Amino acid sequence: MTDTSKFPDPVYRDTVLAPLFEGVKAHYAAGMDRINQAHLVMLVETGILSDKDGQKIAEALSHIQTNTNLAALSYTGEHEDYFFWVEAQLKSRLGDLGGALHTARSRNDMDHTLFKMTLRQKASDLMVQVLDLTRALTDKAQAERDTLIVAYTHGQPAQPSTFGHYLSAAIEVLLNDATRLEAAMDGLDHCPMGAAAITTSGFPIDRTRVADLLGFAGPKLNAYGCIASVDYVTGLYSGMKLIFLHLGRVIQDMAFWSAFEVGQLYVPNAMVQVSSIMPQKRNPVPIEHLRHLSSVTVGRCDMVVNTMHNTPFTDMNDSEGEVQQAGYAAFDSGARVLSLMTALLPACSINPDRVKITTDAACITITELADTLVRQEGLSFRAAHDVASRTSRAVIETGLALGQGYAAFAGAFQAETGRQTNLSAAEFSDATAPETFVARRDRPGGPAPTALDAALKQYRRDTDAIQTQYRTRISRIQAADTARDAAFKSLLET
Repeated sequence: MTDTSKFPDPVYRDTVLAPLFEGVKAHYAAGMDRINQAHLVMLVETGILSDKDGQKIAEALSHIQTNTNLAALSYTGEHEDYFFWVEAQLKSRLGDLGGALHTARSRNDMDHTLFKMTLRQKASDLMVQVLDLTRALTDKAQAERDTLIVAYTHGQPAQPSTFGHYLSAAIEVLLNDATRLEAAMDGLDHCPMGAAAITTSGFPIDRTRVADLLGFAGPKLNAYGCIASVDYVTGLYSGMKLIFLHLGRVIQDMAFWSAFEVGQLYVPNAMVQVSSIMPQKRNPVPIEHLRHLSSVTVGRCDMVVNTMHNTPFTDMNDSEGEVQQAGYAAFDSGARVLSLMTALLPACSINPDRVKITTDAACITITELADTLVRQEGLSFRAAHDVASRTSRAVIETGLALGQGYAAFAGAFQAETGRQTNLSAAEFSDATAPETFVARRDRPGGPAPTALDAALKQYRRDTDAIQTQYRTRISRIQAADTARDAAFKSLLET
């Protein structure tokens, strides 16, 4: 049978090739210019191309870059993709020499280099926001170091702590997430150029030189892996996912704490919407947007990772332009979460009246009473726990605050131990005060001021250390841009 059809089929053109062409215009055209420059510099420096031919190609590339209106460029099907469109432009100016730029490379190594360069920038922008949020939360934790809150476990009032102590726990997780993101960015830091299709080249190319000119730490070693190993994608989106999964848990607490029945967290008026029919309502709607945007970001990250599931360990479109571009939406929604979170949470405050009401009603300082009985009455903790348990039941039944329940405590102590307590009413009141509870928990990691101050200093040091790593990478990329521009201009002046 004779096949008279011509490429591209109109449906394939409109559903695949044209959208990919638009995606390259939006995300990769500038990166392709940088790759063309770096590769050309290397070809000339290694003698694969002569200085004269290198100059001609450099002039043509500069002319194409300067005179191409990307926005006006549309896909016609005349050329398979943007790469072939550029090559056709070179050939129209240089004849057969226009094809020499593609010596010792493939769209395979170019694509994965483009993808890494794009993700490198997006991940860097994300890291800036993560560190900004970390610093904002650290400042807020310092300011709220002594602000009492009710800490909840299993949805029930548990123990007193401080808002600063709670936030410091969130900061630790965020720093761990930033560390994971930094490690994932290391996976973006090795250049695929020189892998060509999958096995490198028979030409004496200098892979390290190209990697340097593009701002990478070095070439990715295994050429097959340059094309087949998409762990730079799965690793990045997996690390990124955890940021928003973990922030979502804090956001859920914000929703719970700001509920009318709890009322522990006050959201300022600037972040509150009113009902269209119920004028008494204060709806902290930004919290809901934070929650669903975090979940959307997690889902988008999962989408990218899951697309790689059960794919062959080889060159494949499943990891390339279409999927890469779809994943960028995760950075968009994630950036909105980080920006809003950085503005909202530091603007919120704790309602001390509601904290006191819940503290009194739920006997949340009772653990310190048990601890005090161990220290001052010589009881075992289990015996002290039994006294405290009996005391809390009694005061809750009578509707008293724990600090007002000395008589109930004395009776419970007598019933459990067979003797009178040596603890005075004043000592009992002190032992059951939330301020005492917090102050006595001064071990590393506790909410007491000395412990929390030490922790916050460490968090600042950790944040600075991650930023130093980030800035080192950015400085290297900027230096590479300068070096590549200079090397490319030198070709023009040959």
